[in-house]
Amino acid sequence: MNGQAGAKMGSDTLGALLQATAGGDRRAFARLYDQTAPQLFGLALGILKRRDWAEEALQDAYTRIWRSAHRYDAAKGTGISWVVTIARNTALSTLMRRPRDEFAGNADDMAQMPSGDSDPMQRSMQLSDARQISGCLDELDGDQKSSILLVYYEGLTQKEVADRLNKPIGTVKSWIRRGLIRLKGCLDRASA
Repeated sequence: MNGQAGAKMGSDTLGALLQATAGGDRRAFARLYDQTAPQLFGLALGILKRRDWAEEALQDAYTRIWRSAHRYDAAKGTGISWVVTIARNTALSTLMRRPRDEFAGNADDMAQMPSGDSDPMQRSMQLSDARQISGCLDELDGDQKSSILLVYYEGLTQKEVADRLNKPIGTVKSWIRRGLIRLKGCLDRASA
């Protein structure tokens, strides 16, 4: 595909590629990857600040896109917004899965951070925020933590979480509400 054709590819075409991917069309999936990978990698790198983590998140994101392309609904949004949401949520999930000690910021980590995106103080604050969120998530009950991660980092609705966990929707809503209250309290204490 020449650069001009690629530049003209819009969200309608991405939507069509997602629909073809949902039907198992590997060529459509390869075209979708070619059209979106640079943007999604940049997004993941911006969140994770490490090339190796961003590459891992991008691979996970495309696995999710392949497996859940049947869930794409053009009536609810564009193809690009759908894949960007998956990539963002996957990058955030990758960040949350990392043990707190991986955010220590040793020299190797700093070398992998892109320069020019933010100054060292801003990067330090971002790492500190990530450590605080990760630590506060670790304090939640397992069901609360799982429900919150599924909603906020994987983009599932509360109904989809209830279905996935095979629990009543009211129970899941309660877990999320109580978990968010505890998370807010923990973050408030951490910032005080």
